[in-house]
Amino acid sequence: MRPAVDKVMPEAWKAVVAFSSVIREGAVQQGVSAQESELIKVRASQLNGCSFCLDLHSREARQAGMPQQKLDVLPAWRESGIFSERERAVLAIAEATTQLPLSEGSGDELSGALAVLGESTFVAAEWVAIAINAFNRISVLSGHPVRPRDSDGKLVR
Repeated sequence: MRPAVDKVMPEAWKAVVAFSSVIREGAVQQGVSAQESELIKVRASQLNGCSFCLDLHSREARQAGMPQQKLDVLPAWRESGIFSERERAVLAIAEATTQLPLSEGSGDELSGALAVLGESTFVAAEWVAIAINAFNRISVLSGHPVRPRDSDGKLVR
């Protein structure tokens, strides 16, 4: 079993949480909605294979009003036709930020995202993606477990 990096260096964990809090507040101020932030977090967590963050942010996306259907088809968002222009923009940012280095295709998508969102919202969405990528790595490396929940989202004891 691997050591939990958040437990071994709690001050570093506190700094990451504070970093995330600043980003969350800034994202709201720059026009990134709660649903858009959660889309970024869920998509990055899918790409990184972080089950703990997927569980957490799928729930938080639903609590923010994200339809279950959008979460269900998220891996195929480009083909689904059900995501708004802004949602497609933040999803392109989530994928580009998670799957470095940038490809030619992602450069084109990011140019489109910038045109849709404007500079301040675009950059705020990038920061949301940067933060969730950090949390994904911490959770995967620490082996954070997914705890079973019932159909209402309550923990099963």
